[in-house]
Amino acid sequence: MTESSRLAATSESDIAAAAERLAGASASGVPCPPVRDLIGRADLAAAYAVQAALTERRLASGARAVGRKIGLTSEAVQRQLGVDQPDLGVLFADMAYADGDTIPIDRVLQPRAEAEIAFVLRADLADGPLDTARVRDAIEYGVAALEICGSRIAGWDITFGDTVADNASSGAYVLGAERRTLDEFEPIDVAMSMRVNGEEASTGTGAACLGDPIAAVVWLAGTARDLGEPLRAGQVILSGALGPMRPVAAGDTVTATLSGLGTVSVRFSEAAGAAS
Repeated sequence: MTESSRLAATSESDIAAAAERLAGASASGVPCPPVRDLIGRADLAAAYAVQAALTERRLASGARAVGRKIGLTSEAVQRQLGVDQPDLGVLFADMAYADGDTIPIDRVLQPRAEAEIAFVLRADLADGPLDTARVRDAIEYGVAALEICGSRIAGWDITFGDTVADNASSGAYVLGAERRTLDEFEPIDVAMSMRVNGEEASTGTGAACLGDPIAAVVWLAGTARDLGEPLRAGQVILSGALGPMRPVAAGDTVTATLSGLGTVSVRFSEAAGAAS
């Protein structure tokens, strides 16, 4: 059986089952087994179909999409998962936190923090050539950001297919207060230091993000359009980690300093339902 005929024969039920498994983990707060037994380890079409099904569920329940995240921008992580490209996920309004906020530790399953540059778009990236010049012109400003990655899959036991299906292992994000245009800073030159409870936990530079965070957004713009949901003005774009992610626990405070963009910080509290 060819790959196309296999998908035609089995993808509908397998995609539905994978979406149900991940949705159940999200609702219960109990991580689930991987979904690669249903959709394979690296089947892009099937994995993004699961992600789309979960996105539709969220939108139908009243959630509001506000942007996109780019994952797997590190060559080392790509090698670890056996792929040669990043992935993308959807950001929802209820994932957003402000600098200095507190996040209940159970808000994100198996949380891990990473520091990156977020961009806000001032123009659509839907038509015509989506090259570096076009993408730079469409960016209104950049800010320091923390992404709180999470996995609905037990033990972060993920392949490429698992993380794509699981909305690129998204959880929450925190935006800094200082906004800078691309005339005021160059993303590739940004130096990052992330501290957990005052101890340095991760370092990196803009070049660690697919060679240049702008290159990551160029990739995202083309891929999002190919998937039928192009980037739009006003959206937040998390461009990818500048250094390794680190696990976080209740009581932790995470602060990232990005040269030219200032700092961004968040604290994690006990679980919201800990007393019940």
